[in-house]
Amino acid sequence: MLDECPGSNPVILATFEAGPNGNSNKTLLFYNHYDVQPPDPLEEWDSVPFDLTERDGKLFARGVADNKGDLMARLTAIEVLQNLAGGLPCNVKFIIEGEEEIGSPNLAYYLEKYKHLLQADACIWEHADRDEKDRVQLMAGVKGMAYMELTCESADMDLHSKLGAIVENAAWRLNHALSSMKNNENEILVEGFYDGIQPPTEIEKNYITKIPFDQEAIKELYGLRQPFIAENPNEALVLNPTMTICGFESGYYGEGSKTVLPKKAIAKLDCRLVPGQNPEHIFQCIQSHLIKNGYSDVKIKLLNSVGPYRSDLSHPFVSLMVRTAEEIYQTEVILSPNNAGTGPMADFGNLLQIPIVSTGVGWVNSRLHAPNESIRISDYVEGIAHIAHIIREFAR
Repeated sequence: MLDECPGSNPVILATFEAGPNGNSNKTLLFYNHYDVQPPDPLEEWDSVPFDLTERDGKLFARGVADNKGDLMARLTAIEVLQNLAGGLPCNVKFIIEGEEEIGSPNLAYYLEKYKHLLQADACIWEHADRDEKDRVQLMAGVKGMAYMELTCESADMDLHSKLGAIVENAAWRLNHALSSMKNNENEILVEGFYDGIQPPTEIEKNYITKIPFDQEAIKELYGLRQPFIAENPNEALVLNPTMTICGFESGYYGEGSKTVLPKKAIAKLDCRLVPGQNPEHIFQCIQSHLIKNGYSDVKIKLLNSVGPYRSDLSHPFVSLMVRTAEEIYQTEVILSPNNAGTGPMADFGNLLQIPIVSTGVGWVNSRLHAPNESIRISDYVEGIAHIAHIIREFAR
């Protein structure tokens, strides 16, 4: 365990050396995290969230898919190679943190301080899932994120709603401020928001065109009640930044009625970012937008930020990951230039200058961050075999 940064959760670094017949000149790094999302709402779980439960060929628990199942599959593959193959084919390192779900605020400290211990030739990222057609997904990058809290206060106390004829309503005002940042065509109107976005390379465009997307299957899976907002969903998921209202709280929302004019409104806002965008710049742009549009009273705070990252898809390690997945899973393998989600991949890639690809044991119904999170046991077993195969091939 590494010396702790004040206020952070512990970070674990583990090194497994190549066996006597292994290639000690090659090192593969794994990134995982042991922290998980809260289990709420508890009443929607069919089993105790933190008791691993086997049911119908699946394993259920909070964090089993994100990200502990992947971690255990990797450790099991190490154990198999050590016991059955006479040692590891190459050096293997793990870095395991406990703050990924809150934006990895202290990870950069550890990476800078222990860079010499983390040197490797390539990295396998935390997780990936099979899609709705059971195709294996790999991802060579992540979107970044700027997560903000916006607060509007209009009075010292909640007021009787009869005063709505003369008194500003904090909820309406914050709603207007938010709507000024995005139009009905889902275009983000904040000046400078799109600054610096890197256009995709030809190889990235080629991979994107190969990504299947079954609109009807996705609509059914999530029970969507509105049409998709992008003409090309695959391209949008990989290449487009987003602005999402994650939560809004104001006034009275209990049972029955209460005629109240709320004194305060709070919104949580996340922006998923693509290569070339910077979370701090996005925060400054939104702050300036509020002031320029007459909402200087709306206070904004950057809660956490993560940079975007995308590996060089022409690197041989990327091809190795695709080939080994095809050989183990015997099914179609889909490589995306980057995940639509976020993680601290940029801290690794930019500092260590190594290719990074994500693979894992999840499936389309893993329900990440939701009640009844699960992995299928068959996927877990195949995931162990895939990791062992990757290590053997990587060492050549």
